[in-house]
Amino acid sequence: MRLRFTKMHGLGNDFVVIDAVRQPVELTPEQVRFLADRNFGVGCDQLLVVERPSRPDVDFRYRIFNADGGEVEQCGNGARCFVRFVHEQGLTAKREIRVETRSGVITPRLEDDGMVTVDMAVPVLEPARVPFVSDSDAVVQPLDVAGAALAITSVSMGNPHAVQVVADVEAAPVETQGPLIEHHPRFPARVNAGFMQIVDAHRIRLRVFERGAGETLACGTGACAAVVAGILRELLTSPVRVETRGGELEITWAGRGQPVLMTGPAVTVFDGEIEL
Repeated sequence: MRLRFTKMHGLGNDFVVIDAVRQPVELTPEQVRFLADRNFGVGCDQLLVVERPSRPDVDFRYRIFNADGGEVEQCGNGARCFVRFVHEQGLTAKREIRVETRSGVITPRLEDDGMVTVDMAVPVLEPARVPFVSDSDAVVQPLDVAGAALAITSVSMGNPHAVQVVADVEAAPVETQGPLIEHHPRFPARVNAGFMQIVDAHRIRLRVFERGAGETLACGTGACAAVVAGILRELLTSPVRVETRGGELEITWAGRGQPVLMTGPAVTVFDGEIEL
């Protein structure tokens, strides 16, 4: 099978984007892992597939596969790339589209200045729905990780996140603690581990160890979850600038019951073809 693809990134969080509207695409987990491999394939954190919608009230269906081959529910940086891709490829003339994902409908909008804003929907805070095993709905929850007593906030942005506050994000044990949090038994669907440093009420620095991908240069849903956690903990005030290793995002959230809005760049790197 000869497959056409586009390489894109959002703040260095990089993607192989595949148009399954105009070409037949059936990928196995092994093929996803090959495409994501940075030595033998194209290389990416996630693979994004653009499909026709399965319902009449949306424009497209959006599927996301992590580098390990597993399909996941949501990807914020990918959502920004998604709307730029379908616009540049002539699949739609709309600047704002409705897109179905495994976790619900999102609404990305291509702005006049080239940035992309995504309505990431209302965050899920109930532990059982994150999912996070807990007998309490407290904002800050204890989590034992290899003998270390962490204080985390669990949030789902369509995918699960565990956010902790650290004094210095550069010194945070992301590589060692991240995989232990990802596979912690209290997160039955695994989890993205966020390490957040508060700079001031409107700015944070963030690193995220992503479920199935490891640490990435930026994580859009992780940025949303971190800001939600910080506002719930009364450490932040919307809007919040999120500094990642790949660049900055702006996150706006008006509080419980309200959707999270994320604004940032989406960049097309190159188009290509590969034989599978």
